[in-house]
Amino acid sequence: MVDLKTQYTRIKSEIDREMQEVFDSCIFIGGPKVNAFRESLEQYLGVKHVIPCANGTDALQITMMALGLKPGDEVIVPAFTYVATAEVIGLLGLTPVMTDVDPGTMNITAANIEAAITPRTKAIVPVHLFGQSADMASIMALAKKHNLFVIEDNAQAIGADYTFPAAGTTSGDGETKKTGTIGHFGCTSFFPSKNLGCYGDGGAMMTNDDALAAKARMIANHGQSKMYYHDEIGVNSRLDAMQAVILNAKLKHLDEYNAARNRAADYYDRFFGQIPQLQIPARETNSTHVFHQYTLQINTPDSVKTRDELKAFLLEKSIPCMIYYPVPLYDQPAFAPFWKDGKLPVTEALCASVFSLPMHSEMTESVLAEITGAVKAFFETR
Repeated sequence: MVDLKTQYTRIKSEIDREMQEVFDSCIFIGGPKVNAFRESLEQYLGVKHVIPCANGTDALQITMMALGLKPGDEVIVPAFTYVATAEVIGLLGLTPVMTDVDPGTMNITAANIEAAITPRTKAIVPVHLFGQSADMASIMALAKKHNLFVIEDNAQAIGADYTFPAAGTTSGDGETKKTGTIGHFGCTSFFPSKNLGCYGDGGAMMTNDDALAAKARMIANHGQSKMYYHDEIGVNSRLDAMQAVILNAKLKHLDEYNAARNRAADYYDRFFGQIPQLQIPARETNSTHVFHQYTLQINTPDSVKTRDELKAFLLEKSIPCMIYYPVPLYDQPAFAPFWKDGKLPVTEALCASVFSLPMHSEMTESVLAEITGAVKAFFETR
């Protein structure tokens, strides 16, 4: 699904040189390499504070701790997303409240959020799924109206731009911001397969609020504001210098990587738009798309059967493919205590129809032709 080796060879000399400097200094945790990456990411995102941490799941947990959320507080999340988004809510004794999503963009919507708000609701976690922003103008307006925190899960959309509607309009002619910098906090993952990925685990939190940044930074470092003085119950969540070197090298190429993903997505769109059994990804008007995943929807009377057969057909030809995600969060046994409200129709339909093909920055036209040709051959026999 990704080609990290080819990507590495293109920037090998820089990574190897910087990595050797880490080995020579023996500063493996924190230090100048982590600070250099933090400052570079702050500048790229146009955000006041980036707080690196060990992974994207920790980033979500630490931000909820920094916001002072307490057991029993409700946090609204999409039902169609990766488990980490809701997992940390349950881990902290909070209550995940799952809502349906838009059938085209597959992102959470303000209308569905508002229907789920109760007096116990304290926060919203919009996930910028598969590489494009949720409707942040509407979500931020709703959060302001109900005095709620917003934590953006930006693990799949780093580098995407969201443009607010100009005053009195619905079009994207207003201020433009990077996803992850709009809410009270943004969180991201640097898992190797991400658009900006390291060679291990890593994550970061983003905020423009000085006080929240200080608190998150403290919680991530055992709750200490200075060595051996612990003001909060915290965690141990740090980005190491070796991962920071890799991320800083890749950050210089992130826009280039995302442009390459868009070229691959455009190729897919042109081809799959001609196959009636497939629905190509919707593009949000106010957001650019960085295509962390390229996810089709299968439109056949029995989409699950068709999807299983297509997957088997492609795997026989050594073409990777994945299903993100086959089971709604509320149907996972871990979340059974939190859910008694029945099925969500859009989430159910998506889990039965979504199908993702390889998507990364190193895709060549010959590789794309091979993949699309195989998919075409499958549907020609149906």
